[in-house]
Amino acid sequence: MKRTNELKHFAYAFLIALIGYFAFYACDAHLRQRHGPWRVTFAKDDEGNPSLVINDPRLNITGVRIVFVGERAALTNAPAEVVFDRPLQPVPFGKVIFEELMWLPGTVTLDLFGHEVQLLPRVLTINRKEFAWRTGAEFRLTATDKLPPEMLRPPKR
Repeated sequence: MKRTNELKHFAYAFLIALIGYFAFYACDAHLRQRHGPWRVTFAKDDEGNPSLVINDPRLNITGVRIVFVGERAALTNAPAEVVFDRPLQPVPFGKVIFEELMWLPGTVTLDLFGHEVQLLPRVLTINRKEFAWRTGAEFRLTATDKLPPEMLRPPKR
């Protein structure tokens, strides 16, 4: 009689632990993804200059445009949207230097034509200068704004 009583207690403890595990897992997954990923549209402007349009509607960041004046990129399927919801997303031009996507939107750092563009929930950094997120803001970058090659971070892959 005593043996079945112990098994019943272990079964209850296991069931409670299992329910707790799934509840905490679901809560953790929700907290990690609640702000949604960065949505970056790679395109060309009217003059043929490559550009980015950065959006994260859940953080009220929409229509932030960065134009690379005087640069050329082979965009055959422009505009192309890249959603940074998982690591190692290919980008149409430039390269991803760093990404930390554990808690979305996370951090994404891009090397685009010698310009370092870093997307953070708190602030946008362009060539190591911080800019507050403003809906509809436009940044026009020229060759004179580029970082020296030794200051660009090497890819961490």
